[in-house]
Amino acid sequence: MGPVLAGVLQLVALMGALALAYIPLGTYMARVYSSDKHLRVEKWIYRGIGADPDTEMTWPAYLRGVLAFSAVSVLFLYLLQRLQGVLPGSLGFDSVDPAQSFNTAVSFVTNTNWQSYYGEQTMGHVVQTAGLAVQNFVSAAVGIAVAVALVRGFARSRTGELGNFWADLVRGTLRILVPGAALAAIVLVACGAIQNFSGIHEVGQFMGGSQQWNGGAVASQEAIKEFGTNGGGYFNANSAHPFENPTPFTNLFEIFLLLVIPFALTRTFGVMVGSVKQGYAILATMFTIWLGFVALMMWTEFAHHGAALQAAGGAYEGKEIRFGVGSSSIFAVSTTLTSTGAVDSFHSSFTGLGGGITILGMQLGEIAPGGTGSGLYGMLIMAVIAVFIAGLMVGRTPEYLGKKIGAREIKLAACYILITPALVLVFTAASMALPTPPHSMLNSGAHGFSEVLYAFTSASNNNGSAFAGLNANTDWFNTMTGLAMLLGRFLPMVFVLALAGSLAEQRPVPATVGTLRTEKPLFTGLLVGAILIITGLTYFPALALGPLAEGLAS
Repeated sequence: MGPVLAGVLQLVALMGALALAYIPLGTYMARVYSSDKHLRVEKWIYRGIGADPDTEMTWPAYLRGVLAFSAVSVLFLYLLQRLQGVLPGSLGFDSVDPAQSFNTAVSFVTNTNWQSYYGEQTMGHVVQTAGLAVQNFVSAAVGIAVAVALVRGFARSRTGELGNFWADLVRGTLRILVPGAALAAIVLVACGAIQNFSGIHEVGQFMGGSQQWNGGAVASQEAIKEFGTNGGGYFNANSAHPFENPTPFTNLFEIFLLLVIPFALTRTFGVMVGSVKQGYAILATMFTIWLGFVALMMWTEFAHHGAALQAAGGAYEGKEIRFGVGSSSIFAVSTTLTSTGAVDSFHSSFTGLGGGITILGMQLGEIAPGGTGSGLYGMLIMAVIAVFIAGLMVGRTPEYLGKKIGAREIKLAACYILITPALVLVFTAASMALPTPPHSMLNSGAHGFSEVLYAFTSASNNNGSAFAGLNANTDWFNTMTGLAMLLGRFLPMVFVLALAGSLAEQRPVPATVGTLRTEKPLFTGLLVGAILIITGLTYFPALALGPLAEGLAS
């Protein structure tokens, strides 16, 4: 079997698995967030934190809950790292320095999981398990909660209430993420991923020195890392490490895990607004972009010119031979079109155009299918923009799901889509203009610029993957990427929740013969075009300086 055919067959198998999970998981999540009953363990948690899960919240109250919980989480994780040297199970590692502790705390709380350190040489068992793994669960639950609040904004009318943040957070964690990750961890352990709390072992001599490995609760963290679109690896090699990702099957299984919730949330959206066809339209948009990016990535990596690459059957540099070019291409596209950021190959070693595809995937806003929750609310914001554009074309007040898109709504949507590009471009420009930050670049020229552009694209979009050629463990990059992660996560949430509150207050508008049918293929095409055009116009100059210049010159 040739490598191209193998890649295509893996892609078909992946799509089949996602199709089988779509309806049951999406419908189940809709029931979770629509239920008025509380599990006993949930009642204990509410009592412990002093929250009333039956109290409805307006959007400012919901936002305060998100920000308060996230602020406490950042502080807890920061202190856990600073105290690591005196904690049991530290494996002899010292406390993490302040700049890196800040960066890592912000990274995991914002669902970014950017890592400017070697995991197996920096973090002990307590920090990994009680700190980083816990945030993998709750940061993903926060994203889903915000998405559900926006869906309620479309579904409800003549009320400013969007549900209860604490109830949404606890339910998302206990009813969706914990059981799903537990099942996934069992599969990974059965296939060879490690799960233990062993210390550091010397496993042999390597180039005149000893080679050491430490164990850890790897399978359980790997499961939620993918299922919650987090991405932070136990080891520096991330999902290219055989302890995290031992076989081609586990590689495909991990791709399935990182895609299944974002895709299934479109079904949740359709069920909660009372029209599954609306969910299918959003799904079709996400799937079209994802499949197009996968096809384009496979083409660039299999058909790249050059005698050596053609003889090898593709661009193998930086890729695991266990997985091959096809599976690595699917993983790279899926991890950058979601907010996962896990890697089973190194994007800096992809072809010039292939590296550009990973950057563009993040610059789309990670909405195809995006992160847990963030992909859905990002896509719904783009749907609001698309119906506004359609309204301008025909001279009619735009409507979406029976809600008028007026001046207030379009301003909030516009602020949402502008904030992330502003962060990416400003931080990248500052890093290239100042004298010290460019010293972190491994390469010069277009590829070096791509390293910096990738770093701030990843941080601002809460992805977390890196181009693998940039030394980001400096005071500048730890601080600036930390700020980019904070602003890139929580400023958009402000606009999402404000939009949800505005929509929930409206009276529903009855559909007429002039209403744009947003469940039809025509709207899907309009939405895909709006996403690509808006992103292309925003980022094209920066892409032309980096990956496009490199790709055209090679």
